[in-house]
Amino acid sequence: MNDGSDVVLERLMTLHPKVIDLVLDRVHRLLSALDHPERRIPPVIHIAGTNGKGSTQAMIRAGLEAAGEVVHAYTSPHLARFHERIRVAGTLIEEDDLARLLAECEAANGGEQITFFEITTCAAFLAFARTSADWTLLEVGLGGRLDATNVIHPALTVITPISMDHEAFLGDTIEAIAGEKAGILKSGVPCIVGPQDERALEVIEYRAARLNAPLHVQGQHWHVTEEGGHLIFQDEDGLMDLPLPRLIGRHQVDNAGMAIAALRALKRTAGADAAMTDADWPARMQRLRTGPLVDAAGDADLWLDGGHNPAAGHALAEALTRLPPRPLHLICGMLNTKDATGYMTPLAPLAKHLHAVSIPGEANTLPAADTAAAAKRAGIPASTALSVANAIATIKATTPDARILICGSLYLAGNVLRENG
Repeated sequence: MNDGSDVVLERLMTLHPKVIDLVLDRVHRLLSALDHPERRIPPVIHIAGTNGKGSTQAMIRAGLEAAGEVVHAYTSPHLARFHERIRVAGTLIEEDDLARLLAECEAANGGEQITFFEITTCAAFLAFARTSADWTLLEVGLGGRLDATNVIHPALTVITPISMDHEAFLGDTIEAIAGEKAGILKSGVPCIVGPQDERALEVIEYRAARLNAPLHVQGQHWHVTEEGGHLIFQDEDGLMDLPLPRLIGRHQVDNAGMAIAALRALKRTAGADAAMTDADWPARMQRLRTGPLVDAAGDADLWLDGGHNPAAGHALAEALTRLPPRPLHLICGMLNTKDATGYMTPLAPLAKHLHAVSIPGEANTLPAADTAAAAKRAGIPASTALSVANAIATIKATTPDARILICGSLYLAGNVLRENG
C-alpha cells in the first residue's frame, strides 16, 4: 500500500534544515532527474508581487475557463489542505495522484537536500506536464528571481503591487524587493504591471529595458476605474464596461485590471465578465456564512482575511468602508516575522477592539500578548483570547450585532477554515 500524501509531505519537510533557502541549483538538479517536466507544460502566465497574486490569478483563471480554455494553476501557501496548491485542468489534484507524484519526486531526489517548496513545485510541474491543458497559471512562492517556479519561459508575466514584506529574504528596501520580483521578466516576453511605488517601477522598467521585455503598466498603457457600480477598463484597443469584481475592495479593482490586461495580452477576453463575477479566492475578505463558528457568532457577521503586511492593512481598511456600518471587532493572529503594528495601524480608525490569539500549531506565531501590545501601539484597544472560538464568544456577549473580522495571517485563516468545516 502506498503512503498517503500527508505521510510523504511530512517526510519532504525533513529534507532541508531551512524552510526557505533561495537558490535554484536544487530545483534544476531534480527537474533534470525527472526529465524536465517544466519544459512540457502548457504556456505559462507567471505571476509575482507582494499583494494580489492569488486574487489576480483567480480572476485570470475564471476568465479563461469561461472562454472554454482548460487551465492548470499553482498557488501557495495552502489554507486547509495541501491539495489547494495544485489545480490540474481546472480541478484540485486528486489524493492518489498527489501521493504518487510526491513519492516519484522523493525517489528521484535520492535523499539530497531540497526545500519543501522546491520539491513540491517539481511535483506540480510533473502533474501539469502529464495532463493536457491550454494554459498554466504559476504563482511565485517568494520573491521571483530565485523562486522555484522561475525555471520556465513564460508566454506572459504579471507583477502585482510590490511593498515591504519578507525583508529577511528579499532585502530591506523597496528597490531590493522589486529587483527580486522583476527576476521573473524574460527576454521578449510581455509583462503586465499593476500599480507600483515609483521606486519599484523604476527597477522593473530598468530590468525590462535590458531584456527587451514589453511592459503594459497601469496608469500608462492601461487604466481601470470604478464608475457607477461598474468596472471600466481602457487601453489602446478600446474600452470595456464590466461588472465590479466579486471580490471586495478598491485593491480588487486594481487586481481585476491586471487580470483583464492579461486576458487582453493573451487575446482571450471572451470570458472577461466571468473574470469579475465568477472568481473565488478564500480568505480574501471572505464572508463566512455556515459552520460552527458562524453559529457561535449568532447575529454578528463573520469575515475572514489572510492579509498580513501594511499594504494589506490599508487595502482591508478600504474594503471595510464599503460594508454597511456595524461595530468592528478584530480577531487577529500573526507570524513573528511580520510588521504587526504596521499592518494594524490603517485599521485603527475602524476597530472598536482587537482580540489577539496565537496561531494554533504554528511555531513562528507571534504570541497573543505581543499581538495585543502591537495593537495598542497602533491605537486599537486590545486583549488576548485563548482561541478564535473564545474570542467570538466574548464578542457575542458584549456586542451581539458586531462585525467580526478574523485576520492577520493566512496560517490563521487556514486554521479557521479547517475548524469551521
